[in-house]
Amino acid sequence: MNIITGKFLKEMREKTGLSQTELAKLVGVSQAHIAKIENEKVNPRLSTVNNILFILQKRENTIKCKDVMNKNIVWVDINTPVKKAAELMKKFGISQMPVFNQGALVGSISETTIIKNFNKNIKKLLVKHILDKPFPMVHESDSIDMLPPLLEFYPAVLVAEEGKIKGIITKSDLLGMKNNSE
Repeated sequence: MNIITGKFLKEMREKTGLSQTELAKLVGVSQAHIAKIENEKVNPRLSTVNNILFILQKRENTIKCKDVMNKNIVWVDINTPVKKAAELMKKFGISQMPVFNQGALVGSISETTIIKNFNKNIKKLLVKHILDKPFPMVHESDSIDMLPPLLEFYPAVLVAEEGKIKGIITKSDLLGMKNNSE
């Protein structure tokens, strides 16, 4: 049996990847109040502790983006020939990929975009000539519940931790997960 202490609540919060500010918003209290509870400077009301526990347990049991992301990110540089990008997509069985310039995310490219620009002299085009918007980014500890609305408008979502891209999630990753859970 665990005794619910401020230290215990802090460990649970950190395990779920929530900041004090994020937890405070979900519970409906101030960040300062969460800090006081965690530092055991205040005895919170039972209803506040119950709300905190409910949110942390719910968050702890949710599937996180890091659990479904593909860590093998196929990407191209902005100066890559479009033909080479298309060859990579075919080789790896993907339909889109992020585009970087000197290590910084600058956009994306997809089969659809390549096909739309097929009339142009595709052999001479570089990725930067037909660049799409970058994929949105989520934190690896975010719940996968946030992915469907993003994937309605974007072909992929990048997963990051501390500003570094760690993985990618596409619609097929979520569909594969659904099929595996049945």
